[in-house]
Amino acid sequence: MLITTNAIVLSKLRYKDNDLIVTCYTEEKGVLSFLLRGVLKSKKGGSKVAYYQLLSQIQMVVNYKAKSSLHSVKETKPIHIYSSLHTNVVKSAIVMFLAEVLANTLKEEEQNKTLYSYLENTLLWLDSQQTFANFHLLFLLNLTKYLGFYPDVSLLKYPYFNLYEGEFQLEASNKYCISGENLELLKTLLGINFEALSSVKISAKQRQQFLNTILLYFELHLGTFKKPKSLQIFNQVFS
Repeated sequence: MLITTNAIVLSKLRYKDNDLIVTCYTEEKGVLSFLLRGVLKSKKGGSKVAYYQLLSQIQMVVNYKAKSSLHSVKETKPIHIYSSLHTNVVKSAIVMFLAEVLANTLKEEEQNKTLYSYLENTLLWLDSQQTFANFHLLFLLNLTKYLGFYPDVSLLKYPYFNLYEGEFQLEASNKYCISGENLELLKTLLGINFEALSSVKISAKQRQQFLNTILLYFELHLGTFKKPKSLQIFNQVFS
């Protein structure tokens, strides 16, 4: 069955000499993987390697088979041409890191247009910004809304946040309760949108500590989640 869908590239893997296996988050079918035969030697046609850079936004005409793990692509074209995501060194590090997190997190082959819209619009926002040091923190925190474990803010004034339970508490009930700077930054990010991010002033050390906290939050709520391999490189870029 041929379907046309917008898609965001999550990962790509070289297969044999001239083929690629590309995994995308598609607007119509969720996570799908594609075998692109001969794409690494082809200089013509609709499938160009440049279209499949991490987190690129493309439109695909796909030969979709419901029970297949790998689908074929009839045609690909870019939807949005980023101006800086793949050329700015720091933004490229963010792209590599977030693509790995998303590839590790998004597994379902099912439509979720609100999640797709969130990814599409936040990436376009990042592409247009000059100040973006805290983007990945708010991006990951907001992503938990779509994954089903966004923090319960009904007791926001309490002095601890329990990462395991996903709620604020009056007392620390286990080793996964955070307080202090991490807690205050969490409360700040829960109350702002991306446009207000530039008002959040934190050190590189605080940013790294809070990122580790968010990644632990993902690990506690997603049984298969593993810390990204690109984390060390990512931290070096932001140090």
